[in-house]
Amino acid sequence: MFFNPFTALIFFLFLVVFFVLLFFVQVGALTLAFSKIGISPQYMLTLFFLTLVGSAINIPIKRFEEDDLCDDRVIQFYGMRYRLPSPQRPCTTTLAVNVGGAVIPVLISLYILFKCQVPIRALLATTFMSLAVFKLARPIRGVGIGVPVLVPPLLAALIALIISPAKAPPVAYISGTLGTLIGADLMNLKKITGLGAPVASIGGAGTFDGIFLTGIIAVLLT
Repeated sequence: MFFNPFTALIFFLFLVVFFVLLFFVQVGALTLAFSKIGISPQYMLTLFFLTLVGSAINIPIKRFEEDDLCDDRVIQFYGMRYRLPSPQRPCTTTLAVNVGGAVIPVLISLYILFKCQVPIRALLATTFMSLAVFKLARPIRGVGIGVPVLVPPLLAALIALIISPAKAPPVAYISGTLGTLIGADLMNLKKITGLGAPVASIGGAGTFDGIFLTGIIAVLLT
């Protein structure tokens, strides 16, 4: 399933973030930060760009019968505006996995997890992060589950500095991305039915921006 969950303005802002990061890489400001998580800054920017493009790709895995689909076409949550797709079938909610918000971040996090020297601490931080995000996550009618954009990276950085100060950057990235995905989406799957969302995407819409920004900001903060 291909659709852009963001309005033109929000998508443009994400592109601005990407090009700002590209500038910082060229002047060397991010080299040290991303080298500490085991990934070259140039490759990281490529992965972030693929993540942004992948936000429009959703892999359907299940359909639910829905009595009342949301009629709104654009939903606002914590200042972010999300565009709703047209339902493929009347009165059904499609559960999908978002490529940019779930598949790519999970693969990056697993790669970093296997390379970092503190996998147990990273998993412990992910557990705390998942519980914290679960408390913050809110159902958004028509969209699914959403989280405040800037809170997850701040939490991920703080948890990483407490649990593993010497290896904070990789722990922050792993706990931030996996913790946001687990706490916001996977732990809230039972709330999907009844939200009237044409598509409930794991890692998409309301959680994509949190995951996209968490990986960048959490590493920089640590």
